[in-house]
Formats: sequence, C-alpha cells, structure tokens
Amino acid sequence: MQQPHKQRLRIKRVYDPPDEYDGRRILVDRMWPRGLTKEQARIDLWLKDIAPSAELRNWFDHDPDKWHEFKRRYLDELKHNPEPIRALRQAMDKGTVTLVYAAKDMAHNQAVVIQENACLFDD
Repeated sequence: MQQPHKQRLRIKRVYDPPDEYDGRRILVDRMWPRGLTKEQARIDLWLKDIAPSAELRNWFDHDPDKWHEFKRRYLDELKHNPEPIRALRQAMDKGTVTLVYAAKDMAHNQAVVIQENACLFDD
C-alpha cells in the first residue's frame, strides 16, 4: 500500500544542502533562486507554473498578516491550473518529493501551502 502523499512530500529552502532523504527535488518558484547554479541546487524538476502568479506574489509580499488570504487565493489559482498539479502528483506517485523554494520565511510560502493541502494530489 502506498503512503498518503502528505507523508512523502517534504519542503526545504533551496539554499539548504540537499540530502539523501530529499527524493526528487522540485523547485516551486517562478524565478530561479539567486546565486545558485543548477549543480548547487540539484533540482530534478522546475515547476514554474505551480508557483503563485506574479500578481499574487507581489500582493502578498511575504507579509504574514496577509497569510490566510494568500493561502485562499493561491489555492484558488491551483484549482484553475491542473497541469502542474498533475506533474507533481506523478512525481509523488514514484516516491518522496521535496519541494524547494527560495523564500527566507520558512512558515509563509507556497511550498507550505502545497504541503498543507497535499490532499489536492490524492485521487
């Protein structure tokens, strides 16, 4: 029996060193992280289209006071953007996935929203 997706979905800052438990490393940012080469980041898949829209990202501006509204708006964007969710689901079906992101705030970013809502990826 396969593990539920949430148990196989990890998150990590892209600037933290990769480790043996990461599985497939998927970048969930629209822009490439500053100061990192592809070799340093060790990204297996870059899902630009799963990232929040530029408009939503700019509105949120990593303001924790906007966190709950950001999550609501971002989940709405994800519901209307099935292709990257399908790609993530396929990666998760093969084993552990670590979503990597560049944000400094480890509690308020899109990877947290995706991990908290992993049920979106269950059939």
